[in-house]
Amino acid sequence: MKGLRLDKAESALAAGSLILTRVSGSSDLPVMPPVGKRLTADEVAVLRKWIEGAPAGAAARKKHWAFEPIAKPAAPVTRTAGWARNEVDAFILARLEREKIQPSGEAEKTTLLRRLSLDLVGLPPTMVEIREYLADARPDAYERTVDRLLASVHFGERWARPWLDRARYADSDGYEKDWVRPWAWRYRDYVINAFNRDMPFDRFTIDQIAGDLLPDATVEQKIATGFHRNTLTNREGGIDNEQFRFESTIDRTNTVSAAWLGLTTGCAQCHDHKYDPIRQKDYFSLFAYFDNVEEADIEAPRAGEMEPYLAKRDEYRATRGALLKEYGVPAVQATWERDMLEAAANPGKRTDWDLAWDCLLKLTEGGWDGARIMRKAESDRTERERDTLTDHFVRNYHFAVGQKKFRELKLPELDKKLTALKVEYPRLSEAMAVAEAANPRVTHLKVRGDYRTDGMAVKPATLAVLPAAQGSTRLDLARWIVSKENPLTARVTVNWIWQEIYGRGIVKSTDDFGTRGDPPSHPELLDWMASRFVEDGWSTKKLIRLMVTSSTYRQSSNSRKDLDAVDPGNALLARQSRLRLPAELIRDNALTAAGLLNTDVGGRSVRPPQPAGVADAGYGKKDSSSWVVSDQRERYRRGLYIHFQRATPYPLLMNFDAPRTTAAVCKRERTNTPLQALNLLNDPVFVEAAEGLAASTTPGDFDALFLRALGRKPTPQDRTRMEAYYTKQRAIRERDPQSIAPWTAVASVLLNLDEFITRE
Repeated sequence: MKGLRLDKAESALAAGSLILTRVSGSSDLPVMPPVGKRLTADEVAVLRKWIEGAPAGAAARKKHWAFEPIAKPAAPVTRTAGWARNEVDAFILARLEREKIQPSGEAEKTTLLRRLSLDLVGLPPTMVEIREYLADARPDAYERTVDRLLASVHFGERWARPWLDRARYADSDGYEKDWVRPWAWRYRDYVINAFNRDMPFDRFTIDQIAGDLLPDATVEQKIATGFHRNTLTNREGGIDNEQFRFESTIDRTNTVSAAWLGLTTGCAQCHDHKYDPIRQKDYFSLFAYFDNVEEADIEAPRAGEMEPYLAKRDEYRATRGALLKEYGVPAVQATWERDMLEAAANPGKRTDWDLAWDCLLKLTEGGWDGARIMRKAESDRTERERDTLTDHFVRNYHFAVGQKKFRELKLPELDKKLTALKVEYPRLSEAMAVAEAANPRVTHLKVRGDYRTDGMAVKPATLAVLPAAQGSTRLDLARWIVSKENPLTARVTVNWIWQEIYGRGIVKSTDDFGTRGDPPSHPELLDWMASRFVEDGWSTKKLIRLMVTSSTYRQSSNSRKDLDAVDPGNALLARQSRLRLPAELIRDNALTAAGLLNTDVGGRSVRPPQPAGVADAGYGKKDSSSWVVSDQRERYRRGLYIHFQRATPYPLLMNFDAPRTTAAVCKRERTNTPLQALNLLNDPVFVEAAEGLAASTTPGDFDALFLRALGRKPTPQDRTRMEAYYTKQRAIRERDPQSIAPWTAVASVLLNLDEFITRE
């Protein structure tokens, strides 16, 4: 039965008579199954009915709801008067009425304020904000608070985080060596600033996928293409560079598909997708858009850098040139380049030079740029390319000629001087970006997904199940992704924003809008919001405002027994959801309560203290020198800025379900483990936060303590229990009446509460 596909009607029907003949035993052919109990007549009848009614394969699946054009339905009319504040409520309430379920009442004002603050800026409200909100009797006080938070510079930080998960952002390469990426943060800053400015999501999309191809592309648009540089990079000696160039292109294809299209296109790398109408040819046609991407680090000066740089540039160039001449670099480097190119053309002839060539491929800036630079004529190289190649030669000539000659030329000494010279003179900031290859590749379908086996040649094209894109460049693809012809992007984007606000998407399988994904709980609402999103100029802030000003959002999150059986996952939203905070926000909240948080926005990644031994676990690390703790102020920056080393990530983040950043993550897991409890109780961050919280309030002032930690005053029961605990702690430490340790212990209890790490 070679070639039989029971998911395709044409195949199943053609084989139907043979299958039915075998299982019914109505011929001289062997009966199936060959051993054991045979099928009954009723079971054979069911099989016959299934074959005759089999879906017509991919053609039928083209009718899947996610591939259909978006139509904006009218908001439904509901029977319950006065509850719906906007169209979101109308759709939610109409469904609840059909199920004969009543929505929950509105949450308390302090709960609403904390919920809004955590959802919109990722920080709890301050004491002043709490007092002002509770005292504001104006009818639009809530809406004013929403607008204030949307305008906050911290809005971009809160909303950058889930996008960076999708972009698989990290500060290191991954793989064996896991080298640090000192300029990765420039892409993170782009994302933060884009959300703060409410950059239209269609422009946000085009910048990241193809900003470098825009006419007169700005530095910012090139920085945005750092999205593609978040791939893992393998610099291990002896690897096949073509394999990992292929793997990076696969990753870029899959990431764009997950982040914008919500499809598991990667399932079609080795064969036609088993469930969705995505052929392997479709997959490699999409892959072809990214097959000519080249990695390119660029100069990306920040404000105030250019003037001092230009003032000292000529002096720096002269000093550098004199040093190179003093050590005889130009002549020796020219010989080295000639021998390197010969080794590349004749692999295996001189194994020492093969190693040097391999080193050039792995260790220069931009991954594989070293070979590309060396193959250029010296006169065609940019100043940056010349410096990059020379610096590599000075540092790594020993791979070709051995340590003895390397030291005789005093190149280690020169390397130190060149490094010191860079520190002495003003430098321009850089950024990781991409560019299009000057000589386009011919892309082939890879047989069984193996990079070594070329199949048919393919041209750039979008998935056949969707309307075609016009053009064959990444820019054409980017514009198609946010075009009216593509029904997926608006739906997928609205869905992930809904997920951040309500804890689960209207489509629960946020990264899979295909036939195996979950159907939408409110399909009309999803399409209405997707249409509204585009009509509003792809404004993320307007979309979020629409969601959080609804009555649906303002409901109490208290559990209800009447919902346990009919809606245990709260898909119908008859109440709000209680959500455990993301890892970074748990730390941010602890530092905020303690008065320690550094609220500076943007900039380099930081390294706060972490448990001993973590950095040592990385490959080749003999001590913790690779994790130099940031200074006293920087270590208290928000969790978003913690340096993410892929091989040895910051333990607190991992304990609270931060993704490993090896692939796009469209929805974080939320787990409860003993390690989390130990983190909250014993981690130096939380011990210090408890001390700070205690020091910032007067011992015995439970109102102030609760307001700072939880955004509310204690209930009578809270007060009774905490006073008893405080009395007990004071008795334990009665020999030192001036000690604040008893009050610190009380503060620690609050930081360990489920309520503290939960958005109600």
